[in-house]
Amino acid sequence: MPAALETLASSLLVPTILFFALGLIAAFARSDLSIPEGAAKFMSLYLLLAIGFKGGASLAEHGLSPDLFATILAGVALSFLLPFIAFALLRMLTRLDCLNAAAVAGHYGSISIVTFVTATSLLELTGIAYDGYMVAVAAAMEVPAILSALWLAHSTGSNGQRPEGFWRELLANGSVVLLLGAFAIGAITGGKGMELIAPFIVTPFTGILCLFLLDMGLSAGRSLIRNREMLSPGLFFFGAAMPVAGALLAYGAGWAVGLGSGSLFLLMVLAASASYIAVPAAMKIALPKAESGIYLTLSLGVTFPFNITVGLPLYNWLAS
Repeated sequence: MPAALETLASSLLVPTILFFALGLIAAFARSDLSIPEGAAKFMSLYLLLAIGFKGGASLAEHGLSPDLFATILAGVALSFLLPFIAFALLRMLTRLDCLNAAAVAGHYGSISIVTFVTATSLLELTGIAYDGYMVAVAAAMEVPAILSALWLAHSTGSNGQRPEGFWRELLANGSVVLLLGAFAIGAITGGKGMELIAPFIVTPFTGILCLFLLDMGLSAGRSLIRNREMLSPGLFFFGAAMPVAGALLAYGAGWAVGLGSGSLFLLMVLAASASYIAVPAAMKIALPKAESGIYLTLSLGVTFPFNITVGLPLYNWLAS
């Protein structure tokens, strides 16, 4: 037990997580601290480009293998399955109607790329190796949960309608395009490409991530304050319990395909995280009558802080 607590403490006491905590504290203190919108947009683009390119370059070095395809298959299966578990828990623990429960559930099968980036940074800071193809797994887990959410919404009698061009808009989502595009470029250029742009995507990476997580802490804290009346005890419990359930399922799936500790940790993080970019955009189009204040506050205001401050150290300890 002391060794476990020491591992948890060492995982928490890193600059990235502490800057996120600073953002939360500043928001709760009603500080006027803020990150300019243009700077926040640049940082999100930078992080997607960097993590995608590094993953592609690592894949070029690793090469295509059965491990890659087995892990992607496991990730896609988790992404399809988790919304059904989330929907059942929401119907048991809360008073949400079927439409809102389906909209929330979709967020918990898709992924938070910022949580994933923070997890990779934690592995690099602690010197734990992981497979570069985990970026491809992250990209593959972006969309299946949305399909599950729409199936739940329609099959339970909700009247969400998919407008013309919905799937085109979804697959053309900027974060998905940049992540996959940077991954492809990294895979094509390999080690030579990495050597050329390493001063841009390696050296400044952790510093920019710290600033970005400071901004995310501010956003999460202010979202909790602004929408606190919408959150019941059952929703709070769900927002903390569902990530752990997803991580445990991913632990079993990762163990089954033989992942090493670093990649297993990342798969657990992907299954534990909740989307607050791609899925909210999809729900706004496909299920416009669902309450965005509920699913955004849960994913960004409850689950994201839980994963960053408690979940990542816990999942890292379990995977190790």
